[in-house]
Parts: sequence; C-alpha cells; structure tokens
Amino acid sequence: MKDAPAQVASVPLVGRRTSPIGDYLALTKPRLNVLVVATSAAGYYLGAPGGPHLLPMAQAVAGTALVAGGAAVLNQVYERDTDKLMRRTRMRPLPDGRMSVNDARVFGLVLASAGMALLAVAANALAALLALATLITYLVFYTPMKRRSSIATLVGAVPGALPPLIGWTAAHGSLSIGGWSLFAIVFLWQIPHFMAIAWLCRDDYRSAGFPMLPVVEPDGRSTGRQAVIYAVLLVPVSLAPSFVGVSGLVYFWVALVLGAALLALASRFALARNERSARALFFGSIIYLPLIWTAMIANHP
Repeated sequence: MKDAPAQVASVPLVGRRTSPIGDYLALTKPRLNVLVVATSAAGYYLGAPGGPHLLPMAQAVAGTALVAGGAAVLNQVYERDTDKLMRRTRMRPLPDGRMSVNDARVFGLVLASAGMALLAVAANALAALLALATLITYLVFYTPMKRRSSIATLVGAVPGALPPLIGWTAAHGSLSIGGWSLFAIVFLWQIPHFMAIAWLCRDDYRSAGFPMLPVVEPDGRSTGRQAVIYAVLLVPVSLAPSFVGVSGLVYFWVALVLGAALLALASRFALARNERSARALFFGSIIYLPLIWTAMIANHP
C-alpha cells in the first residue's frame, strides 16, 4: 500500500497526456494496487475456514484496494511539490497541473472512506480498523517522514505489509499467528526490494531532497547491508506458515529455495553496489513474491 515497493514499476510515461478519467485512475497507482489486490486476496483465501466464498472475498479485496487507492491519491496530494523535482514523477496529474489539489483530495478521501465502509459492512470491524491503521501509518507517519529520515523505509513497510493481514482478518474474523506470519513475510521482503529501488533511483531522490540511504551514504555500504540483513531474516520467517498450519511441507522447501536465492541476490548487490546487481535484486524480488504466494496457496491444507 505504500509508495516505495512499486516506485520503479510505476514510472509514468513522460509527456503522455491522458483523459480526466485516466488521470483519476493514475492517481490511484493501479500497478501498485495490483500488489494490494493479490496479497489481500491471498490472505483472505488462506484465512478462510473451510475455504473462501467468492462474493465476500471480492468485497473484502475491493475494500482493501479502495483504501490503498485513496491512500495513494492523498500521498500524491502531499508530495505534489517534490514530485515536480523528480524525472519519474513530474508528469503525474498534480505536478503537471492537469488536476486541482482539491479535486484530488476529495477523490482520495471518498475512495478511502468507501473502502473502510465496505470492509466494515461486508467483512468485519476489525478488518476496517486495520485498513484505517494502514491509512494513518502511510499518510501520517511514513509520508512526512520520507523528507526527514531514511528510517521512513521501515515505517513504510508496515502499511505495505498490512493488506494480506486485512484479507486474513476479513475471512478469519480475528488476528492470529497465521495472519501475522503473512504480514511478516511481506514486511521483510519489502526492505531488499526498497534498497534496490533506492539505489537505482538515488539521483531522483537526491534531486527531491529525500534522505534515502544511498543519498545519505553514497558509497552504498549501508544500503547493501540493509538488503542482506532483511533477506537473512526473511528466510526463517518465510518458513513460518508451514509451522502454523497455513501451508505444508512442499511450501517449506519452496520457500527455503526462494529465500536462499533472494539472499544470494542481496549479497551480490551488497558486494558490487552497481546498477546491474541492483536491477537483479529488484527483478528477483518481484519474481520472489508471486512464487512464494503461489506455493503457499497450492500447498494450503
């Protein structure tokens, strides 16, 4: 749900003009929302006792996606000035002047409110409260912190990891260890992914004044170290679903192999700290997540 995991993937086409409907859609960061939809749907599927029912699952996923879209819009309202300073964001609807700030703000609030209402009515109040926590964490803490500290990356990983927990809670009706294991996997996965993005986009971040790790420490040692530390932590945590009844033994071995592969890419990046190794880590992390979710679902008891 947060901005960083899809920052490279969501680069707009500079100079491309769209319709007003296209601009409203762009504000929701639809390619980032694909991740929200996928992880919340997976969380719902894995958390549903006796298997999911299609309509309640679709309603829960839609509610989560609406909140994520609203958060993306409101994030761009806040960051419209810094977006003007970065090559990959300067053609977004707000910095390019194609939409008024007030229209975007109202649109974001309507989307977020509709999403929380849908979750409360179609799922349960706890899922709606988690969505509200996602919105607050993303907009009140992460977004302003991006301008002040590199710690924002860790803070931003919290709302980014909440969609699968929202899906789990919508289906399961409670916060349990299975749902938290899904949250932990996505939380830890984001950091190596973020570090690769931060390295690849460090010049843009520097231009906008964002103190990302590669900007604060240009040699990249801290960036590489963070990627490796969290990739190491991800290996045992990714095995947890096999121990808490979310998935089985086949998933265990698949997760172990995938975790080792991601750790190898993170280690290579930490040693080389160049564009090639950063891109390999970025694309490797993109491949990792759908594979591990697929294995988890396929081996779900």
